[in-house]
Amino acid sequence: MLTFRIAASLFFFTSMASGTVLTLTPSTQAVTFTGLGTNATGAGTTRVSWGSCVYDGQNSTCTVSGAYTGVGTGGVYRFVLQYPGNGPSPLTTVASPPGSDLVYFQLAAGTFGFTITPNGGSPVTFYNLRFNLAYSPGTSSCTVVTVCGVGAVGTTPGGTITGPLSGSFDATPLITAPGGVITASAYGSFPTIAPATWIEIYGQNLATTLMQTWSGADFDGIKAPTSLGGTTVTVGGKSAFVDYVSPNQVNVQVPSGIGSGPQPVVVTTFGGSSLAFNVTVNAVEPGILAPAAFRLAAGQYAVALFPDGITYVLPPGVAAGVPTARAKPGDTIILYGVGFGPVTPDIAAGNIVQQNNSLPGFQASFGGVPATVSFAGLVQGFLGLYQFNVVIPKVTAGDAVPFTFSLNGSAGRQTLLVPIGN
Repeated sequence: MLTFRIAASLFFFTSMASGTVLTLTPSTQAVTFTGLGTNATGAGTTRVSWGSCVYDGQNSTCTVSGAYTGVGTGGVYRFVLQYPGNGPSPLTTVASPPGSDLVYFQLAAGTFGFTITPNGGSPVTFYNLRFNLAYSPGTSSCTVVTVCGVGAVGTTPGGTITGPLSGSFDATPLITAPGGVITASAYGSFPTIAPATWIEIYGQNLATTLMQTWSGADFDGIKAPTSLGGTTVTVGGKSAFVDYVSPNQVNVQVPSGIGSGPQPVVVTTFGGSSLAFNVTVNAVEPGILAPAAFRLAAGQYAVALFPDGITYVLPPGVAAGVPTARAKPGDTIILYGVGFGPVTPDIAAGNIVQQNNSLPGFQASFGGVPATVSFAGLVQGFLGLYQFNVVIPKVTAGDAVPFTFSLNGSAGRQTLLVPIGN
């Protein structure tokens, strides 16, 4: 649902943030709001006829466009509504309470986007919309109703308000607060981070591409990219290594050498730089791979594999078509993690691991019984991913045996389970 805020003759999509703001001149296509009357809650509803529409036999594409200024040399903006078929627009607004200045845009089907094309440049698309819209004074028209506002139009079936749009658009990235920066969600989802760990950043306008994940072409030898799809990230003023970007989420590996304590995270795109989001950095923030898909009735299971690389250490039959088995005393199982800190020899963040290494200080227990750790270190061919080969000790069998770990004597924060048989 897209949100409009209306004040007098102005139409506002969400609240504006400070940053890179484009000034939109009056559009070349008019937008018409047609009143549909009140719905079950008594709110005024309108159907929106969005600019000029073209039907290609499958989809209707409707545009509202004009010139913009305020960023660079200016250029042309386009609001684009696309939906299947050639019927009425699926874009409606609801004013609640009737006639009020709070209007919600609802899109039943299709997509709604905003693109700017800088003079002499290529189109840039924004997928999170934060902008003001206004009918141009003296050019809008209003029929049937006495007050020329969308809320009033909505309460009156057949009432219309028509005119070109102008306004402004805020292109600045915005990191959500709170919860905008966490360690990788499948590895604990902690609000505090560490150097060289993996983090997820959430917000709006974090990328001007719908979705992009790094590929081999983005690497410089073994060095990971610090820019992807036009999005860059800094943590503590240092460039992070960008693995995935989308308008609402960015995944990066934190650079090495970040100081402990509060540090700023900043996302930069074509639309500008976000306000700094302060996050606490610890020397380590260890987490074991344990995604939501491994949360069963008994609790959260760690992702553990047998050495065959295909059989998961889970109670038999919990996942159709997935090989599972209980581990037995003496079996070696393999677990994965992030955020465990430096290895020997040291390997800096952003580099594909290529040499043998080890992580000192890692210990594991099952049901309170210490286990033998035959390997702990970074995985060759990956970045920032740790592997732990652990031998199951003699413990009481059960499908919900607690698995705990520590690093240099400090216990991990996760509560995890592993099934162990006889």
